[in-house]
Amino acid sequence: MSALYYKSLTEIIKALQAKTVSVTEVTRACLDRMTHVEPTLGAMLAIASDTALKEAEAMDAAGPDPAKPLWGVPVTIKDVILTQGLRTTCASKMLEHFVPPYDAFVTQKLREAGCVILGKTNMDEFAMGSTTENSGFHPTRNPWNPSRVPGGSSGGAAVAVVAGESYASLGTDTGGSIRQPAALCGCVGLKPTYGRVSRYGVIAYGSSLDQVGPLARSVEDCARVLQVIAGSDPHDVTSAPIDVPDYVTGLAEASLKGVRLGIPKEFFDKGLDPQVAAVCEETLKACEAAGATLVQVSLPHTSAAIATYYIIAMAEASSNLARYDGVRFGFREKDVSDLQEMYVQSRTTGLGQEVKRRIMLGAFVLSSGYYDAYYRKAAQVRRIIRDEYVTVLDTVDAIFCPVSPVTAWPLGSHADDPLAMYLMDAYTLSLNLAGLPGLSLPVGSIDGLPVGMQLIGKAFSEAELLKVGHALEALVTPLGEPPL
Repeated sequence: MSALYYKSLTEIIKALQAKTVSVTEVTRACLDRMTHVEPTLGAMLAIASDTALKEAEAMDAAGPDPAKPLWGVPVTIKDVILTQGLRTTCASKMLEHFVPPYDAFVTQKLREAGCVILGKTNMDEFAMGSTTENSGFHPTRNPWNPSRVPGGSSGGAAVAVVAGESYASLGTDTGGSIRQPAALCGCVGLKPTYGRVSRYGVIAYGSSLDQVGPLARSVEDCARVLQVIAGSDPHDVTSAPIDVPDYVTGLAEASLKGVRLGIPKEFFDKGLDPQVAAVCEETLKACEAAGATLVQVSLPHTSAAIATYYIIAMAEASSNLARYDGVRFGFREKDVSDLQEMYVQSRTTGLGQEVKRRIMLGAFVLSSGYYDAYYRKAAQVRRIIRDEYVTVLDTVDAIFCPVSPVTAWPLGSHADDPLAMYLMDAYTLSLNLAGLPGLSLPVGSIDGLPVGMQLIGKAFSEAELLKVGHALEALVTPLGEPPL
């Protein structure tokens, strides 16, 4: 039998409501687990032990509240999402001592649903990276093999779930930052449609690309968290005023019979590791045996997605991060002689190498004489990519493809080659350009390292995507627990 901290979120909800375990017990189990694994994995940046235990004791004293769907469930939150009274740093020295005066929309929703917030998870600085090695404080390690990366930028969130440090975690996905670490660590990760979840209180990287979503141990667990955080928010003008369906009801009856799955040939080309391709092919055969129809489709302009994404994302990053100048908040270099030197030294010291690289590239593509040649062209190609997805999704129920071309790679192996690192996002970032939902789930492993595949659906089709994912999840052998 799995230890208490390895139960699914759904199992814990039932146990808490039935009072077979207390909120204090499950909270302490997760905190004790953090004490055991954090020296090795480094998934957390802030742990709110005292606050979490006080909240848990108060909940136990009051008794279960059926009106709160996540009552008593311990969760963690990526350190890019504001938490009132709990340090939020974006894993950057620039915000090392920043304590937000208010909650993000999603944080507030979790509190209202009865969650116990255990702490903040590590990430690539300002969400810029694919390995969680770019954190301004320490790297995070993969729970299946600590010499490997966990993916990023939501690497800490994925590790916290897989290592038993929390039952679910919130991450953000700008170019695959939920789906890729979920795949490399072996959990389920959902990037909702752009606008389905409010970005209010989420520190911006690429404003037209960022989206908050859950990471958890099963598709049903993700559905339960999404049910809580989804919805319109008057504080966010990009939040869609669309009703939120019931994501959980009906999952048990989910089936692949009659489901048309689009298989994009561009995602199974020579860039995909042969062993990963073999695992994906076995999964596709299992889907076909379960009644799904596999349809070969084409997304030809996804070959231009990497260049398009990095032009748009870096341009938006350059604009968003201009506010960190040492004047209003954040790190300020004190030993300076004038205002200009304060700007330069504050940003030089407060920001990491990858963040500075992206700011400089973003400033370049937005500069006079280059805007039309780069940014405008990228915006045009972005629309073509979205239109291709929409056209294909009119002919199939979902698109099914790999998440990462390889399994988790060794720490430091791409540290001096940023372009090679950017290529690791080849199968994920086109989805952010299109603003569509994507669900990553584990489908197997190679030499003990998880392999993930993603389902892509129409805009605001999360309910249908989760049903397909739930049915598919039943076809694959669970990975079990990492050797920690």
